[in-house]
Amino acid sequence: MLDFTWKVFSETGSVEAYLLYKEIKNDNEGSPFEQEHRLAELDFPITGITN
Repeated sequence: MLDFTWKVFSETGSVEAYLLYKEIKNDNEGSPFEQEHRLAELDFPITGITN
């Protein structure tokens, strides 16, 4: 996906494509623990803990 958004930006100069590229790139950075935590939250979002 990262390569595709860069290709769209480089061929069109679209600001939106560049911003999407940067967002995807920033989401892919970080420690493996942070990436795993983000993916786990997508699968099982924590809405609140009740006792």
